[in-house]
Amino acid sequence: MFRLDADKPAEFCDGLRRRDFLHAGSLAAMGLGLADMLGLQALGATAPEKKDTNCIFLFLVGGPSQLDCWDMKPDAPAEIRGPYKPIKTNVPGIEICENFPRMAKHAEKYALIRSCYHTAAAVHDTGHQMMQTGRLFTGGVEYPHVGCVLSKLKGPKGDVPAHVLMPRPIGNTGGNMPHGQTAGFLGKTFDPFVLNADPSTPNFKVPDMLPPDYLTAMRVDRRRDWREMVDQTISRFETSQDARLLDTTFHQAYTLMSSQKARDAFDLAKEPDSVRDRYGRNRFGQSCLLARRMIEAGVRFVTVNMFETVFDEITWDIHGSKPFSPISCYRDLVGPMYDMAYSALLQDLHDRGLLTSTLVVSTGEFGRTPKVNPAGGRDHWPQCWTMMMAGGGVKGGQVIGASDEIGGAPRDTPVNPSQVAATIYSALGIPLELELPGGQGRPIPLVERGTEPLKIFT
Repeated sequence: MFRLDADKPAEFCDGLRRRDFLHAGSLAAMGLGLADMLGLQALGATAPEKKDTNCIFLFLVGGPSQLDCWDMKPDAPAEIRGPYKPIKTNVPGIEICENFPRMAKHAEKYALIRSCYHTAAAVHDTGHQMMQTGRLFTGGVEYPHVGCVLSKLKGPKGDVPAHVLMPRPIGNTGGNMPHGQTAGFLGKTFDPFVLNADPSTPNFKVPDMLPPDYLTAMRVDRRRDWREMVDQTISRFETSQDARLLDTTFHQAYTLMSSQKARDAFDLAKEPDSVRDRYGRNRFGQSCLLARRMIEAGVRFVTVNMFETVFDEITWDIHGSKPFSPISCYRDLVGPMYDMAYSALLQDLHDRGLLTSTLVVSTGEFGRTPKVNPAGGRDHWPQCWTMMMAGGGVKGGQVIGASDEIGGAPRDTPVNPSQVAATIYSALGIPLELELPGGQGRPIPLVERGTEPLKIFT
């Protein structure tokens, strides 16, 4: 991700640091230029379809329990069905957990996919990778986040970044593997703009969009040293192979920082208190509201991490004992938090005429064990879980797939991460036969060959 104020400065291949050029501002994802397009065509790729659908990707870090949320088994034994009861939605035949009463009133807007699964290790990191890129990272290859691919192929609209990630990147979840939230082999040019701030705080400001008086407040000697440094390094850099990267990303960063429209998009104070209250005055709720503002401002793809970690924080990761969460949090905190934000987001997009052109994807990295464990919680279970899609041409009020009688495995229409990615790409108007330029110019298929999108659209 592009952060110019990071503790560890990033270096180009010739040793020149990006921090030498910018102290503040984030380098947003740039579009596909003529040379890039010709390169893709040489690899057998075709240009994306003329379809301008956007996407909000809600990543429910920790892994919600299918049995305690959206695929309940009320007739199963007590150790399977858990402590909660199902309620009817406004779509006949569809029931969800009692902890989501607002969602129950909007079931006509979203589709439930109850047969998701993957076969990788039952750890958070692998699920993060697969659900955001469509693939498991192997052989040292880091595949790009779906939003980063969109940044590469379509570029930004106007002054705002093509892909924004908020509130912060996923942190420690127990492993030391990448989480799949960067551009991977596409290169850092197409990493998302990272908010790195909590939009629910009273004094919320975007750290990388500093006020106009920032430079004037600097000491004169620092400004003089800064100019000398820039003059020296630019003369070196103009002859390097990274000159083009500097030219494009510097322009985009400057545009972002100097654009009133971009700055206004991040200003939640412009929203009425009643709207902010409806989303929930918490980090996830305000991030969802900010995501809607990003889409209105022209951002193509917004990733919202509901949580940053699964340790010592109340999350979906309900093992039942510390440092993890109890199953009661679905009733007391996490469930209501999600219920408010998700429902408000769908209704807001609908009311503003944005839902048909905005795909809203909501998923965790896996599900939870069918049987409640001795601590009263549920453990990791990638064999089956439920996710949701809404908007962007998705037909609401439907259920895709089904799990078995204990919610432990797909009974029909199994859906893997590659199919999820293919479905998102299809909604965004990106041809699935496209090949991306990997390391050393090696073409890499957009999705695993032969993968078909879900038949979920109207």
